[in-house]
Amino acid sequence: MSTSTTAQAWPAASVLDGAYKKASWHLIPFIFVCYLFNYLDRVNVGFAKLEMLDALKLSNTVYGLGAGIFFIGYVLSGVPSNLILHKIGARRWISVMMIAWGGLSACMLFVNSPTSFYVLRFFTGVAEAGFFPGMVLYFTHWFPTQKRGQVMALFMSAIPISGLIGGPLSGWMLSHFSAGQGGMAGWQWLFLLQGLPTVLLGVGVFLYLNDGIAQAKWLSVEEKSAMQAALAADEQQRAAASNVGQSFGAVLRNGSVWMLGVIYFCIQMGVYAINFWLPSIIKALGFQSAQTVGWLSAVPYLLAAVFMVWAGRSSDKHRERRFHVSLPMGMGLIGLLLAANFSSNALIVMIGLSMATMGALTALALFWSLPAAFLGSAAAAGGLALINSLGQIAGFVSPFLVGWIKDATQSTDMALYILSSVLLIGAILVLRVPAKLVNR
Repeated sequence: MSTSTTAQAWPAASVLDGAYKKASWHLIPFIFVCYLFNYLDRVNVGFAKLEMLDALKLSNTVYGLGAGIFFIGYVLSGVPSNLILHKIGARRWISVMMIAWGGLSACMLFVNSPTSFYVLRFFTGVAEAGFFPGMVLYFTHWFPTQKRGQVMALFMSAIPISGLIGGPLSGWMLSHFSAGQGGMAGWQWLFLLQGLPTVLLGVGVFLYLNDGIAQAKWLSVEEKSAMQAALAADEQQRAAASNVGQSFGAVLRNGSVWMLGVIYFCIQMGVYAINFWLPSIIKALGFQSAQTVGWLSAVPYLLAAVFMVWAGRSSDKHRERRFHVSLPMGMGLIGLLLAANFSSNALIVMIGLSMATMGALTALALFWSLPAAFLGSAAAAGGLALINSLGQIAGFVSPFLVGWIKDATQSTDMALYILSSVLLIGAILVLRVPAKLVNR
């Protein structure tokens, strides 16, 4: 390459790198906060359980069904919601979703029977269904494949951060409001105070986000052109490598998409067991204070946040996707086995739970580099939502399975063995994904 050619190439690369940094700083922190409250609203029922079950005289099976029924509404609404987002734009639809699910989550304070618990959980799932797949789709409108590993890891680090913040915060709320201030129990205050901020963030989405590069006034004309050209080139590469048609019907007929849905289901089986039962498992070790349980539950999430970001950077640096998903799944498997086999040893259980959380959440984040690498833009709206919906079935199966086994055996050990097996199946299936499709 001549010196003059090199000199001409560098400015374009410099402009593109600057545009990506600007887009990352403008979009990711705000979306991160939205997803943090999204996840907090989804799993805070795990902490509310510490008081709510006794107060309402509910069994572990009822709790598991209520925690899981959220995902029936979620699965039924996931694809339609994402298709609406694709049609009317992310800014308006995500704003509507956040205001709706934040309000419904806050209304959980009115639960007084199994029926009201089931109904509110179901409709909260309906309202929230399109948010995550919508965000995955939204990032494909800004960042090409080779940038998405780190972007998704940063975005999805909101999951462990929600655990890191939410554990101590939820424990504090339960303790602080234990005297029944305002005529409400601690678990009722928890739902109210963690649901209302989501409503405010929903308004913020409408005012702050742009639907795409063309609407971003904070990018220069040169930066917009560079990012749009990079996305166009990435789309051509995906179209050349993919065997998935661009219609939603073609997505439904493609076996690779369904296999990815099964893999995502396997990952989520481990993730939701941790999210919904981590406080209860820690409490069973002999820690009775809600605040102590909250602080101890933050430890696995802190380690997971650090590991997730490191793994995302490693995946992008090496342009390798499959082993960056399957190896963390193996790590989650080992962690669950440790927690099950040494259930009487608090230290080993905490090490096992930390490994399981680190592995499962990292696999969850980096999984999305697989479908996004070969689904074209036209197929992505329905394809990503379909994969997400298949995976979210685990949100119903996992907590219900653990709750049923806990009631039947008075222990979660057998459930952890089953979840370990599911993670192993998923890790094997990941390695069946053709490397040429995803390692970019």
